[in-house]
Amino acid sequence: MLRTPLRLLRPRLVQPRFYSTEVHSSDDIRVRLMSEVKSALKSKDTVKSTTLRSVLSEVYAADKSASPKISSSSIIAILRKAAARRADAAAQYTAASRPDLAETEIREAAVLGALLPPLLPEANVDVVLAEVMKSDEMKGVEGKRALGMMLKGFYARVEKGNADSELVKRKAEALLAQS
Repeated sequence: MLRTPLRLLRPRLVQPRFYSTEVHSSDDIRVRLMSEVKSALKSKDTVKSTTLRSVLSEVYAADKSASPKISSSSIIAILRKAAARRADAAAQYTAASRPDLAETEIREAAVLGALLPPLLPEANVDVVLAEVMKSDEMKGVEGKRALGMMLKGFYARVEKGNADSELVKRKAEALLAQS
């Protein structure tokens, strides 16, 4: 008598199994970075793939140093710093009469710039800072403490990665000097 194994008698699952989870906002930029790396590798674009891989390695290093995964605003800050480093390196290479190296740094900065969300316009920065200035928490505060409270109130309303911090600081100092 031929015996059939028990596993063959059980009905098979008809539906496929999906092991994916919801994509959270911090994963959104991370997923976009990884998909850009994959597309760069498929198209054999070495400049783009190496640039994005270096940024991803910085993101992974930041993940390991922080207990939970870092947020999307932190990833955007890492991207902005990397783009600024490359722009600075391009300026130094140009000053040192090395246009070939400056060109590669400029291309890498352009790759990173394409991934970055646009910065908050100056007019919107002024509007948010005016709201913070009129708020109750700013009454009776002067000096450096006022600047700190103003910046804290601004970044409570706006994500840090979406605004140029130097511009915000200059505008806040100008507003405090006027009052």
